[in-house]
Amino acid sequence: MAVSPTTLSTTAPRTSRRHINRDLLLAIVVLTPSIVAVAIFIYTFIAWTFWISTVNWNTSVIDYTFVGLRNWERMLSSFRFQMNLRNLALYALGFMSQCIIIGFLLASLLDQHIKGEAVFRTIFIFPFAVSAVVTGVAWRWLMRPETGINLLFESVGLGFLKSKWFADPTWGILFITIASSWQFAGYVMALYLAGLRGIPLEVKEAAQMDGCNTWALYRHIIIPMLAPVTYTSIVLTGMGAIRVFDIVTVISGSGQAFSTDMLAYHMFEQMFTANRFSLSAVIGAFMIILSIFLVVPYLLSVRKEQER
Repeated sequence: MAVSPTTLSTTAPRTSRRHINRDLLLAIVVLTPSIVAVAIFIYTFIAWTFWISTVNWNTSVIDYTFVGLRNWERMLSSFRFQMNLRNLALYALGFMSQCIIIGFLLASLLDQHIKGEAVFRTIFIFPFAVSAVVTGVAWRWLMRPETGINLLFESVGLGFLKSKWFADPTWGILFITIASSWQFAGYVMALYLAGLRGIPLEVKEAAQMDGCNTWALYRHIIIPMLAPVTYTSIVLTGMGAIRVFDIVTVISGSGQAFSTDMLAYHMFEQMFTANRFSLSAVIGAFMIILSIFLVVPYLLSVRKEQER
């Protein structure tokens, strides 16, 4: 029996609509558990943290008496919290700059297709697989003033380079960023290497035919094209600087007069040692606000990139 064109034209949209409904239903079934879990265990507890920061729960006895911003005023005016901000600024500066610069240089080296590239790539990224606690223990020994690197300097006649390292009351937190960067720079290197391999070879060859030397090629072509990778690296290392806890705790803890104290360690002590739950919630909420300043611009830039 012959099928009329009119019948075919009405059957095709119905079949397509049925497939769309089935895919939509499958997507809802698969995603719903994750959405519910994220809503409960992340966003609900973020809201709970902000709420606890406004009540009077600063003993082991639960007290939900609303006190407004009194805990915020108390925390923001404390000497230790102000040292946290100063240490965070120094740590972020040292950690982010070392990771991005070293990661980019290592990726540029590997992009030259050197012999044994796979071996070097594994060596560079291996520290990322080591736990922060193990990294902290190893670097704590290396940077002890009476052992480790200082002994190496003395044995080769470079004793004038000996330092107090993390025990330095002013710049100790910057020395700790050496250990953190050693662990994370390999990951940044992998990001940059993927970006470099994504640049078409024709673009590089065209620039070289136009007279670009190596410096001009990197300055005007490669580095601008790697801007999304750099932005991603800034967000990742910035988030790592805000929430750093384990490696600093293992190497130095709070340090002399809180010289190496960080926000996460301060929050941990307020909650689990002093039972000041509302004050620790203030620190947690403050860290969330700092993270928003990094994540929101990144998400907006990704959305713009997708719309192009």
